[in-house]
Amino acid sequence: MRHVIISISNSVHAITRRAAILAVCLMFLTVMLQIIARYVFSAPPIWTEDVARYAMVWTGLLGATLSFKTRSDAVLMQSVFPKPPHILSALGDAIQSAAVLIFVLPVVYFCFVGLRGGFAKGYLARQSGLTADTLGIPMVWISVSVPLAMIIILLHLAARWAGDTARDTTQSQLD
Repeated sequence: MRHVIISISNSVHAITRRAAILAVCLMFLTVMLQIIARYVFSAPPIWTEDVARYAMVWTGLLGATLSFKTRSDAVLMQSVFPKPPHILSALGDAIQSAAVLIFVLPVVYFCFVGLRGGFAKGYLARQSGLTADTLGIPMVWISVSVPLAMIIILLHLAARWAGDTARDTTQSQLD
């Protein structure tokens, strides 16, 4: 079972990396189109700003999952304090897991369920009734990035608990 969880986490990580790269490229291209159209042709398309903004949202949330998987998320105290003994390291991992769960689980819950209960009042349900003004698409396609990123982080956390050593995998992929 451990191998299956780690394998799924690695596969999702690879897909997420490709999607994040695509979102960065989309953001870059739409910003460049906006700049060229504005300063060269004096006629910028109205949709480029929204596409770049929504691509940035997807990039940021997918990037958070990538950094969590590879353990390259912000670790402020490692540069100040020496590496702790193994028993304290395990305690630190438990505290980090608890912090992730305390943040991520309510976010996922309220994406689907409203404050007073019921799926009709959850974040995604409220967003499905809205439309992006310039693009004409339902806002739920942008908003779904929040629960998706949180669920991916939960998957990567489960892989950590199963013994995933993401730093080693990422380093071997770079070599």
